[in-house]
Amino acid sequence: MPDNGASRAQQEHAHIPTNLTGAALGAPATATPTAAGAPAVPPTPASSPPATTARRAGLLVTLVLGGLTALPPLSMDMYLPALPEVTDSLHAPASTVQLTLTACLTGMALGQLVVGPMSDRWGRRTPLLLGMVVYVIATAICAVAPSAELLIGFRLLQGLAGAAGIVIARAVVRDLYDGDEMARFFSTLMLISGVAPVIAPVIGGQVLQFTDWRGIFVVLTVIGALLTLVVWKWLHETLPASGRHTGGIGDALRTMRGLLADRVFTGYMIAGSLAFAALFAYVSASPFVVQEIYGASPQTFSLLFGINSVGLIAVGQINGKLLVGRVSLDKALGLGLAVISVAAIALLLMTSGVFGEVGLLPVAAGLFVLMSAMGLAMPNTNTQALMRTRHAAGSASALLGTSQFLIGAIASPLVGIAGERTAVPMAVVQVVCALAAMACFLLLCRPWRSTGGTRQPVKG
Repeated sequence: MPDNGASRAQQEHAHIPTNLTGAALGAPATATPTAAGAPAVPPTPASSPPATTARRAGLLVTLVLGGLTALPPLSMDMYLPALPEVTDSLHAPASTVQLTLTACLTGMALGQLVVGPMSDRWGRRTPLLLGMVVYVIATAICAVAPSAELLIGFRLLQGLAGAAGIVIARAVVRDLYDGDEMARFFSTLMLISGVAPVIAPVIGGQVLQFTDWRGIFVVLTVIGALLTLVVWKWLHETLPASGRHTGGIGDALRTMRGLLADRVFTGYMIAGSLAFAALFAYVSASPFVVQEIYGASPQTFSLLFGINSVGLIAVGQINGKLLVGRVSLDKALGLGLAVISVAAIALLLMTSGVFGEVGLLPVAAGLFVLMSAMGLAMPNTNTQALMRTRHAAGSASALLGTSQFLIGAIASPLVGIAGERTAVPMAVVQVVCALAAMACFLLLCRPWRSTGGTRQPVKG
């Protein structure tokens, strides 16, 4: 018999409505209004619009949230083919240029700690629009940065502002979905946002044929401005005034402390963050591994990066369409972490010379398996963690994102610690992160235990 897909976190919560219509298009006057003027989810089926309108509304919100979650990989991956060129243009060593990635990640991590609680207090829409405007300004300044130090500084600001899209997109999903439906929606978002890593390096490689690395930031500025306009016009409020927190900084800190005190929430958070760090070790090191060590062109690197991203998307869709509801989320997550660990160990053996001199193809195959397995790990860790809280989805989303990006930022410079001519540090970081993620999942989440007697999710 197939598993019913329920997890401990699901069974600890009553199911909530998942109609997106109120958030996307507006509803009749019987719906509860929000502070931003957009109606919340209609209270009765009778107030819902026709099915075709509802589907259109759901698709629209899905595309907007997908665009918000795609912005971080666009900001990172369009820039990747240009990393070697930036080192020459700004006369900076590779380790310094890699700090531009670290700065952006650090900004995204710290920014979420601010934006998440803000969205719980003032709603999702206003903090999001403010963050998007600052993102556009910071990205435009990156395009004219005259030195590596200034570029690092404004990449930090770019990350701080871009954090709004990441954290609020997850919070909106939590506002509207629960249980298996949330896992399916995260997998759908992975399909949309996963297109960004596929096309971003390709776009970046093509931009480099007509201009230099500064042109990449010009393109990102235009994309950010267009996305800001889309959010302003089509993404309405999803958190009603009755669901918002009224406390200040102290209340936000107490909420986060309560979330971190929940062992299972913390276990999923850390496991997902370590898996993300293994992924970002690849993102940070792959331009130098593929182009400098194996002699591939920027276009070949972009192609390989795109293929790996297709694998991640495909597995994410298998998770959402086939596994969710048939296999428990914990089982799918455990399988994903196990495959990531095996792929990382294989990469370490290949890059350290255990199998002799290996070419690009075997290493690319190992990276493809590792990236594809992220399609099982990332959506399920987010879902399992967020299902343990409804009272503070913004704060919970902020903790998830901050943990991911901080650990990713730590992993980023470590991959270049031995220079540009060896891939061993990348593989070592991936092995350590993958095995640590599995250990956190088993020791803190304890997926083998029955639901009886487990601690209830923390309340606000």
